Amino acid sequence: MAQQNSVISGKVLALSGGVGGAKLARGLAEILAPEQLTVVANTADDFDYWGLRICPDLDSVMYALADLNDTERGWGLAGETWQTIAAMRRYGGDDWFQLGDQDMATHLFRSQALRRGDSLAQVTAKMAAQLGIGLRLLPMSEQPVATRVHSDIGELAFQEYFVRERCEPAVKSLEFSGLAQASMQADFAALLSDRELKAIIICPSNPFVSVDPILSLPGCRDALASAAAPVIAVSPIVAGLALKGPAAKMMAELALPASAVAVAEYYQQRYGALIDGFVIDSSDAQLAAQFRTLAAEVEVCPTVMTDLDSKVALGQACLQFARRFAN
Repeated sequence: MAQQNSVISGKVLALSGGVGGAKLARGLAEILAPEQLTVVANTADDFDYWGLRICPDLDSVMYALADLNDTERGWGLAGETWQTIAAMRRYGGDDWFQLGDQDMATHLFRSQALRRGDSLAQVTAKMAAQLGIGLRLLPMSEQPVATRVHSDIGELAFQEYFVRERCEPAVKSLEFSGLAQASMQADFAALLSDRELKAIIICPSNPFVSVDPILSLPGCRDALASAAAPVIAVSPIVAGLALKGPAAKMMAELALPASAVAVAEYYQQRYGALIDGFVIDSSDAQLAAQFRTLAAEVEVCPTVMTDLDSKVALGQACLQFARRFAN
């Protein structure tokens, strides 16, 4: 990764869901030295399939950081093949979750390591190092947390809702099973008390199923509030639309307007004044004045990431915005 001139010294923490968060994480990785950046990924989407432990958000971030992700399909690995799932289908087995042949190695390696006693952070670090990723990529927790979707067709595991049902059921509410018994991953918790931490960036990920599980971990809100670094959130809603995933649809079903302001209001209602500043897209510039009523700072810039340059540009904008809070 050819690093640019960083606009910030010290350490940076990025909190990420899947594809959208992975894009910004890749931009930040281009700017910052590996020892500066830690990415913490949501693990409430994780589940078992075919006897394997699947970690969709961790893997999306890992593949993006290694430049191995399929940018056209938006998930999984580039150059993927599908022989295994075709064979499983021939036997009449479950085939609703698309596991590619290369991707299968990730899940096999992880599952074997977990059975041997490795922690999720340890096996993630091993895989990331083998893929040439120098920065620290962490799961939000070592304990299992599972997003449960209460919908108009009943209760669903998140991947059942997201993949098998294609986000079609109407969402009534969300629940994070196991959350009360979980704790922040140890390195994640330690970083929040590190005086060298200069910016905490909430990536443009789904507020309800990607960001909430992280921020709702016992002790996380207080640790973030006590951290020396400002907390910056990038809106996943652009001009009333979610560029990837069901965030805008969920907002409508949860009686929230699909707008960057509504995302900010949602975070403030749940977490108070935890977030210091919000980054919104240039197409939503007319909304900036509304953030004054939230007593929140706002940065307006292009947030749609279509290539490496746009990922880097958004990363630079987030870091510059964070630095303003230290001045």
